[in-house]
Amino acid sequence: MITDASVEVGPALFISLLIITLSFIPIFTLEGQEGRLFGPLAFTKTYAMAGAALLAIVVIPILMGYWIRGKIPPESSNPLNRFLIRVYHPLLLKVLHWPKTTLLVAALSVLTVLWPLNKVGGEFLPQINEGDLLYMPSTLPGISAAEAASMLQKTDKLIMSVPEVARVFGKTGKAETATDSAPLEMVETTIQLKPQEQWRPGMTMDKIIEELDNTVRLPGLANLWVPPIRNRIDMLSTGIKSPIGIKVSGTVLADIDAMAEQIEEVARTVPGVASALAERLEGGRYINVEINREKAARYGMTVADVQLFVTSAVGGAMVGETVEGIARYPINLRYPQSWRDSPQALRQLPILTPMKQQITLADVADIKVSTGPSMLKTENARPTSWIYIDARDRDMVSVVHDLQKAIAEKVQLKPGTSVAFSGQFELLERANHKLKLMVPMTLMIIFVLLYLAFRRVGEALLIISSVPFALVGGIWLLWWMGFHLSVATGTGFIALAGVAAEFGVVMLMYLRHAIEAVPSLNNPQTFSEQKLDEALYHGAVLRVRPKAMTVAVIIAGLLPILWGTGAGSEVMSRIAAPMIGGMITAPLLSLFIIPAAYKLMWLHRHRVRK
Repeated sequence: MITDASVEVGPALFISLLIITLSFIPIFTLEGQEGRLFGPLAFTKTYAMAGAALLAIVVIPILMGYWIRGKIPPESSNPLNRFLIRVYHPLLLKVLHWPKTTLLVAALSVLTVLWPLNKVGGEFLPQINEGDLLYMPSTLPGISAAEAASMLQKTDKLIMSVPEVARVFGKTGKAETATDSAPLEMVETTIQLKPQEQWRPGMTMDKIIEELDNTVRLPGLANLWVPPIRNRIDMLSTGIKSPIGIKVSGTVLADIDAMAEQIEEVARTVPGVASALAERLEGGRYINVEINREKAARYGMTVADVQLFVTSAVGGAMVGETVEGIARYPINLRYPQSWRDSPQALRQLPILTPMKQQITLADVADIKVSTGPSMLKTENARPTSWIYIDARDRDMVSVVHDLQKAIAEKVQLKPGTSVAFSGQFELLERANHKLKLMVPMTLMIIFVLLYLAFRRVGEALLIISSVPFALVGGIWLLWWMGFHLSVATGTGFIALAGVAAEFGVVMLMYLRHAIEAVPSLNNPQTFSEQKLDEALYHGAVLRVRPKAMTVAVIIAGLLPILWGTGAGSEVMSRIAAPMIGGMITAPLLSLFIIPAAYKLMWLHRHRVRK
C-alpha cells in the first residue's frame, strides 16, 4: 500500500517542486542591484526545492515503510478534518452542480483586481530605513566658497534644531580626492539620528523628513532627503542623486539650458513633486586674459611670455624642493593671494619685461569676466543637463507618467535635443524589461513540463490559465496595506505563482486518479454525470486536510516577516504580502475551480467520444 501511495503521489509532488523551482528563472536573470539583492533568495529557494524533491522521492517512502504500520485511520476520524470536510462538502456539491457558474464567478473575481491595480502604484524598491539620512540639496552654479560655507553652517544649524537629530556632518564641493568631481554648489550633509526609543511619541522617519523639509528653507536651495547607502548605490548606477532624474541632451548648450529650465517649471506643477531643480550649463563665471600681441611686442614680449607670467604668478611655479629627513616636498612660488583675488588686482599685477621695464598686466592684456559652462557632462558624446526631482506622498511610477505627459504637452523639443528619464525609474524599466521577456518564457517551460506530466494539452492549459486567480488575493492585500508594486512584490508574486501551480498539479493528479479508479467513467456506454461527481468529490475531499496544513504552515511562516520591523523589513514585507494574500485565493483555486473546470473537460471529452 505504501508503494502504491508513493507511486500515486510521488510524480505529482516531484513535478510540483520542479515547477516551483523553475518559476524563479526570471529572478536569476535580474542584473544590477536587484539581481544582487534577490539572487541569493532564488538560489536558496532552488537548493531547498532540490533537497525537498530528493527527500520526497527517495527518503520519505522508506521512512513511511518503517513508521506507518497497522491500521490507517480514515480521514473522518480526525475532529479537525471532520470539521473541514463538513464545511467543504456542501460547497463542493454546489460547485459540481454549477461548474459554469463557478468559472464565471472566478473570471469576474480576476477582473476585480483592475481597481486595486490602478491604486497601488509602482516603484523600483521600497524605501529602506537605514537609521540615518543624507541631505543633498541642489543650488544654482556660481556660488562663492564663502557663500557655500555660510549656507552649510545655516543648514546644519537648522537641521540640529530637530530633536531627533543627534549629529550633523556636512561638506560642500569636492572631497580631498582626485576621484571626486563634485562642484562647489554640491552639498552633502550626513544626519545621524538618535535611537528610535528616544524619538518623540508618534514620530516616524517620514514625519522627521517632513519636519526637516519644513525647517530647512533657504532661498535658492532645492531640498533632497535620501538614505545614505541607497543614494550612493543609485549614484553609482545612474549618476543621479535624486529618486527621479531627467536628462536633456543636445548639441547647442543654450538650447539644452532653455529646455531644462522649461522642464523644471513644468515638473513643479506635477502632483507629488516636492522639489525640482535643473542644472545650469551657462552658470559658470570665468576671468579671461586676452593678450594684445601689438602691446606685448612694444615691450619685447611674446604671447608665450605673457602666458608664462600669468601661469606662474596666479597658478604658481615649481622653483625647487625641500628635503626633511626622508621626505621631499616641492616648493611652489606665486604672488600673494591679495594680488590675484579679483579682476582689478589681476590688472595691477607687476611684470618685469625683458627690457627691464616695470609694467602691469593691463598694459599687455585685457582682463574680462565672462560666463560659460561651470561643468560639462556628456553622455553618448552629447552635452547633457540633469534635472533632479524629488517625489513624496505619491508613488514614483505615477509621478513619472504624469511628468512624461506634462512634458509632452507643454515643452517643445528643439531640433537635435532629446529627453530621457533616469534615476530609480531607469532601474525599474530595466528590471521590467527583463521580467516581461523571461516570465512568458518561463510559463512556456512550465507548460511543456505540465504536458509531459499529464500528456494532455487541456490539463496543462487548465493549470496555467487558473494561476491568475491565485494572484487576486495578493493584489488586494497589497492595496489594503498601502504597498506599491516593485521588484520585491514581483518576487513575491513569482513565488506565489509557483505555489499555486503546485496546488493545482496535486489536486488535478488526485482528481485524475479518482476518475481512473471508476472504470465505468472511461466507457461511453456506462458513463454518467452522477458517477463523475462522486469520483471528483472523493478525489477533492482527500486534499482538504493537506491543503489546510500547507496554507497554515505558509501563513504561519510568513506572518512574522510581514509584521517585522527590523533592518530590511521594508523589502521582506513586500515579498511576504503577495504570498499571504494569495493563500486566501490559491486554496479556493485548487478546491473549487479546478474540480469544476475538470468536470467540464470530462463532460466535453465524453461528448466527443460519444
